[in-house]
Amino acid sequence: MADSRRILVTSALPYANGPIHLGHMLEYIQTDIWVRFQKLRGFEAYYVCADDAHGTPIMLKAREQGISPEAMIAKTNVEHQADFADFHIGFDHYHSTHSDENRELSALIYNRLNDGGYIKTETISQLFDPQEQMFLPDRFVKGTCPKCGAEDQNGDNCEVCGATYQPVDLKDPKSVVSGATPVLKDSVHYFFDLPAFEGMLKEWIRSGSLQEEMANKLAEWFEQGLARWDISRDAPYFGFEIPGAPGKYFYVWLDAPIGYLASFKALCEKTGINFDDFWKEDSDAEVYHFIGKDIIYFHSLFWPAMLDGAGFRKPTNVFAHGYVTVNGAKMSKSRGTFIKARTYLDHLDPEYLRYYYAAKLSNRIDDLDLSLEDFTQRVNSDLVGKLVNIASRTAGFITKRFDGKLADSIDTTLFDEFVAKGDDIAKAFEGREFGRAVREIMALADKANVYIADTAPWVLVKNDDTLSEAHQVCTLSLNLFKVLVTYLKPVLPTLAAKVEAFLGSELTWANRGELLVGRAINPFQAMVSRIEPAKVEAMVEASKENMAKKVEGPLADDPISPEISYDDFAKVDLRIARIAKAEHVEGADKLLRLELDLGGETRQVFAGIKSAYAPEDLQGKLTVMVANLAPRKMKFGMSEGMVLAAGPGGKDLWVLSPDDGASAGSAQPGMRVK
Repeated sequence: MADSRRILVTSALPYANGPIHLGHMLEYIQTDIWVRFQKLRGFEAYYVCADDAHGTPIMLKAREQGISPEAMIAKTNVEHQADFADFHIGFDHYHSTHSDENRELSALIYNRLNDGGYIKTETISQLFDPQEQMFLPDRFVKGTCPKCGAEDQNGDNCEVCGATYQPVDLKDPKSVVSGATPVLKDSVHYFFDLPAFEGMLKEWIRSGSLQEEMANKLAEWFEQGLARWDISRDAPYFGFEIPGAPGKYFYVWLDAPIGYLASFKALCEKTGINFDDFWKEDSDAEVYHFIGKDIIYFHSLFWPAMLDGAGFRKPTNVFAHGYVTVNGAKMSKSRGTFIKARTYLDHLDPEYLRYYYAAKLSNRIDDLDLSLEDFTQRVNSDLVGKLVNIASRTAGFITKRFDGKLADSIDTTLFDEFVAKGDDIAKAFEGREFGRAVREIMALADKANVYIADTAPWVLVKNDDTLSEAHQVCTLSLNLFKVLVTYLKPVLPTLAAKVEAFLGSELTWANRGELLVGRAINPFQAMVSRIEPAKVEAMVEASKENMAKKVEGPLADDPISPEISYDDFAKVDLRIARIAKAEHVEGADKLLRLELDLGGETRQVFAGIKSAYAPEDLQGKLTVMVANLAPRKMKFGMSEGMVLAAGPGGKDLWVLSPDDGASAGSAQPGMRVK
């Protein structure tokens, strides 16, 4: 029965200290397509979201702007909602975590956990900024790595050697907020007893509620042993004060997921939906969270444990997706591929991106590459050249030769085939295999175009003896078009609305098999325009300009180091080296171990280039190293030099010769680089 499912769906909450960009949009487009599909099939489905509006970064950014946090998040909320609306993201309600509903629900869940014995207190020592009179979260402390000695490292992990540690372990720590040297200060903190839920969580993560990749990754946490989770922060902090604990605030990750419930509660109060029908422990409704892979732990360990301990139901499923890359690399501000949602909207139709993301999405946690050239070609080929082409080649004849009226009857063989294919397409959409659904739909579009080419209605209309056949061909073609647009309605809601106006018929999953015959249609009008490469180029250029306006000078994000003398530079001995061996380093997220051949002498070097290169891509190739750098003892062994690298980091890192490491002319291992 169409009304037998009740579905609540959420996307991760965007943080309220910055604009939405195309990386963010992947998740909201993915979720929106899935919800629209459920609604198209007649199910009761709701899609809610909210701004994540609490935390130290919000507080500090508002202070920089000279406004209150409340004013800043209100402004950001308006901007976020405008971006989402213009991308046709159909939220049933969009809220903020800084709301009365969230305050009440956060207090309710906390009190239930406390009453159940799941909240513990402990005195801990933290770094404290004496100038700003505030405790410093991990990201607001920098210093020298306690493991390898690398300078200017974050308060929780080292980007050079991959070590993780506590901010108090840093050498020469400095406050990012003021530059002052922090001091140690004791404070009572509140902890959620996550280990008490270990048995439940082990069972839940293997229940089918998570993708297998997620479940396997989470299993590593149980091997290490679950730890209590610090859910409190000290004043000053922008958030909700913990009940019965003056000066203590809920850590942003405590009240952020509760924002899902709060947004839905606001919708319930507005519409009369019963909140408990969806969130009570024995609810038969379905609850789904769509998230990025970077926040799996919060949604798949802390969140279900909190719900379980507070007497609420757990999610039916948590669906994770990967990151967005652009042109095969990490989104880049300098190259103009860090594209804001609004910048895109200033240049291109949002349905282009909706279609492209859908065409490439699967139910796996893979990264998705937005190749701007492929994006242009695929949209032009599929939407203009295949889909809308079906109507544009046939609708004019209905208007000009048949008084705008469809034929009274047609051969339904091909139509029935298109309708029957809907079962497979529905399974693909339901399983979040959007790419497979799009391939199935476009294969049908190809069949429709072949049918039109083979029957050639433009020839048939020229002869009175074949005029009736032309009428039937055009009528069948438009019915095929109707079925295809119905399948794509969750992806292309605006195009679907234009087609509904054109055909004078609402498109639903249930009526996709109903023929349109013997009735009038409206004159066909252009529905989709081709993407002009110049517009894509203008968007990229505008993104560069936006970044230039944001920073003060081209080096604001990466200032030049203090001057050195020529004598200092002359001490650096750069040598060509052949990478004789490259391998992963067990326990290190970013390091590769390289054996570098200097032409008779071999050096071992640990290089933080794992994000850009696989070991098998490096062996036998040439690079440049600092050969006279003093050896440095690291956690994983002795590093006897340094490989030179260029680029902003991540996948955009180059250590090989310009021809990608092939034998570079007469270059030989051991030769000095001058």
